[in-house]
Amino acid sequence: MPKLITTRTRIADLGKPRVIIIGGGFGGLEVAKGLNGLKAQTVLFDKYNHHCFQPLLYQVATSGLETSSIVFPFRKRFANQADFFFRMGEVTQIKPEENYIETSIGGIRYDYLVIANGATTNFYGMKDVELHAFPMKTIIDAIKLRNIIIRNFETALLTDDPEMMNSLMDIVIVGGGPTGVELAGALAELKTHVFPNDYKELELKNMDIHLVEATPRLLNGMSEIASKKALQYLQGMGVKVHLSYAVKSYDGHEVVFNSGEKLITRNVIWAAGVKGQPIAGINAEAIGRAGRIQVDEYNRVKGHENIFAIGDAGIMENGDPKFPKGHPQVAPPAMQQGKLVARNIKRLINGQPLQPFRYKDQGSMATVGRNRAVVDLKAFKTQGVFAWFIWMFVHLISLIGFRNKFFVLLSWLWSYFSYDKSNRLIMARPKDGVQ
Repeated sequence: MPKLITTRTRIADLGKPRVIIIGGGFGGLEVAKGLNGLKAQTVLFDKYNHHCFQPLLYQVATSGLETSSIVFPFRKRFANQADFFFRMGEVTQIKPEENYIETSIGGIRYDYLVIANGATTNFYGMKDVELHAFPMKTIIDAIKLRNIIIRNFETALLTDDPEMMNSLMDIVIVGGGPTGVELAGALAELKTHVFPNDYKELELKNMDIHLVEATPRLLNGMSEIASKKALQYLQGMGVKVHLSYAVKSYDGHEVVFNSGEKLITRNVIWAAGVKGQPIAGINAEAIGRAGRIQVDEYNRVKGHENIFAIGDAGIMENGDPKFPKGHPQVAPPAMQQGKLVARNIKRLINGQPLQPFRYKDQGSMATVGRNRAVVDLKAFKTQGVFAWFIWMFVHLISLIGFRNKFFVLLSWLWSYFSYDKSNRLIMARPKDGVQ
C-alpha cells in the first residue's frame, strides 16, 4: 500500500517517477508544461505562488502597468495538468547521493531534478551599493521602486533646500542593457508628460536622469546600429548617458565613479548585472562563472546524471558550438532549454538517448519609449515606430493568460492616447515596514 504522506510537503509517493523543478521562471515553466501527459509526478517549488513576466517589471516600477498585469498564479496555470503539484517554499539543500532535497517546508525525494531558480542582482562585492541601491529583479522590487520614486517627489515638495530637493528628484540608473535603457526611457516620459501635471510646484527641469554604463556602448548584446540608435533616442529625451563609467561606491546620498566624479542622489537603480544562486549540495567544482552551475550539452549538471540546470541558473560553456562562452541571460534560451529538458526527461524514462541543446537565436529587442524601439531579428534590423510595434506584439503574446494580455494592451492604449500613466500609487508607508 502506498505511503500517503512522506514529509510535510504532503505529496503521496505512488511509485511514479518524480520530477522536481526549482523555480517557476521562464525555464521552469516550460519544463512543467513539457511534462504534461507524462506518467510521472511533476512538483514545482518556488518562493512565490506566481510566475512574473520580468521584461515588463520596469513598467510596474514606472507606474505604467498594474502589478497584477504581469503575474500569473502557478495553480491557475496548471489547474488541469494531472500529477502536477505546486509547493510554495525555498529549496535550501540538495542531497544528490540520496536523490533528496531539503526545503523550508520539509524534504522530498526526486528521480529527476531541474534547477531553474534564475539569478539574483550582482553588486560585484560593493556592500555599500548593495545596501543603498534599488535592484529590479522581482515584482516586490518593482513595487518598492515605484513607492520610492513617488514618495521622494512628495518629499521634494516639502523642502526648501535646493540640494536636498534635487537629490530627491534626480535618478541614476546603473547598467546600459535592455533593463537600464527601458527604465531610462520610461522615466524620461514620466518627467515630460506626467510629473509636470502632478508636481506643478516643482521645477522639473532640475530633475536629471542619468544612465551609467561601464562599457563604451549601450545594449552590448545587440548590433552597433541598435546601440547608437538607443543612445540617440535617450539623449533626445533628455537622459544624460555616461559611457565607460563604473560606480565605485554609493552611500545612499553620493555616487562616486571610477573617474573620481560624483553625483548627489537619493535614487540609484541597479541594473548592472546578475549572478547565479547556487544551492547547497551541488559540487563546488560545478559552480562556474558568476555563481552559475556548469552544465554539459544536455543541460545536465556536471557530475550528476539526473540533475539539470537551465536559464540563468546554469552556464553551458563549449557545449553549443555557436555559443562557446554560454548563452545570453535572457528569456528565450531559458525557455528553449526548458522545453528540451522536458523532452530529455521523457527520453530518459523511456530509455532513449538524449538530445543536445542548440540555441536558436531569433534576435533581440529593446524599447526606449513611445514610437522608439530597436529590434535585431535574424531576417532584418529595424528601429523606430515599426520596431516599437514589433516589441509590443512580441511582449503581449508572451504574457500568460488572456486577462493579462487584455489589461496590458488596454493600459498601453490608454497611455498612448492620453500621455498618462495611471498607476502612480504609493502602496505602503515607511512605518509599515515597507519602503
